[in-house]
Amino acid sequence: MVDPARARKLAKRIGTIVATAIDHEIKDPRLAFVTITDTKVTADLHDATVYYTVMGADLETEPDMESAAAGLEKAKGVLRSKVGAGTGVRFTPTLTFVADTVPDTARHMEELLARARAADDEVARSAAAAQPAGDADPYKEPRDLRSDESSDS
Repeated sequence: MVDPARARKLAKRIGTIVATAIDHEIKDPRLAFVTITDTKVTADLHDATVYYTVMGADLETEPDMESAAAGLEKAKGVLRSKVGAGTGVRFTPTLTFVADTVPDTARHMEELLARARAADDEVARSAAAAQPAGDADPYKEPRDLRSDESSDS
């Protein structure tokens, strides 16, 4: 077991090396829209999990997660050798690529919040034009200030 700070530092370095290699050295067109979002390393520094997202070619195009995953699996050996050369640790960690679900979850939460805001606005509009049913407070009786002053003395 190593110091957690060292594991975090190594994870950050691995993420940087993998992202740079994907951008500049790996020529697979399936990896053109892959972005490395996070990297985690086990406490024994033998396994690294690399989280990634895939963007579509434009706003209307859905990302091709399957081909990106296949491209990453094919490039895994080259990427591991780049990590080994770039980190200088005794044992080069094995790389596992996992699609990051945080952006999808965040998008879903934003949609839910927008829907809740729209419902709140609708309730506020209907409440602004609403009139109370009956008197404001049917149990409230008018107070006579003169009788209150005489009871205080």
